[in-house]
Amino acid sequence: MPRPHGFTYEQHTGGTVRISHHDRPATTLNGPRAAQFLTEVEGSDPQLVMARWTGNYKRGNERTARDHPRNRR
Repeated sequence: MPRPHGFTYEQHTGGTVRISHHDRPATTLNGPRAAQFLTEVEGSDPQLVMARWTGNYKRGNERTARDHPRNRR
């Protein structure tokens, strides 16, 4: 499975954190969730943390779903 890439985050005044994926807004975190995110992103792989927080990561079933008869066109 390829590693996540293309995520960036910006910390704004007031404790707001905005996460973007390929320059498109993915999510905005406020208050204690933003603080928790910042602590977590400092301690491990930032790309993986941002992918998990936005819900934008591979689950391993994409090929199976693509080959399902309902999804063939």
